[in-house]
Amino acid sequence: MTFFEKLKQKIWRGIYRFFPMLQKDLLKWGLVWHEKKRQKYHLGWLAPHKTLGGLKKHLNEKWGFGNHFVAWTDTGQVLSWRKLESFSRQYHLRVFEDGEIRGHYEFTPEEHPVDHFAENGETEHKADFIKFLGDFVVQEKYISHLTMDPDAYNPDSEVTIDKIK
Repeated sequence: MTFFEKLKQKIWRGIYRFFPMLQKDLLKWGLVWHEKKRQKYHLGWLAPHKTLGGLKKHLNEKWGFGNHFVAWTDTGQVLSWRKLESFSRQYHLRVFEDGEIRGHYEFTPEEHPVDHFAENGETEHKADFIKFLGDFVVQEKYISHLTMDPDAYNPDSEVTIDKIK
């Protein structure tokens, strides 16, 4: 990491602690806005007989995915995880209560906060996500009844550049 990337990472470590409250207040005051609809880039559905816990374990242990609480929360979202590719780019995966899985490739908030929150530079990268998900994803619609990940907003589980595998 460059000196400036290390400096940005230290600043963000401080921001991680209070970001969820700040985000909530900025939305409430109308200083920022976010449509809570599901973002584009449908990947598939959680496979029958697979669990959210199993998916989390698979994504973390095999691919280095982890918490991404800095992200917006979409309606019905039960998991928001990211895999850092570098300090400036990441894969962002969301799972919804009905088992739908969506994901996109984007700038990290740490390196490009304005572009990240404006959703500039987002792309699909479906083949990569399908590889990451393996047999946890199916293309035919299969409805699950999932509940919110209890660690969704735990700052200690945020995946940072120093945790890249």
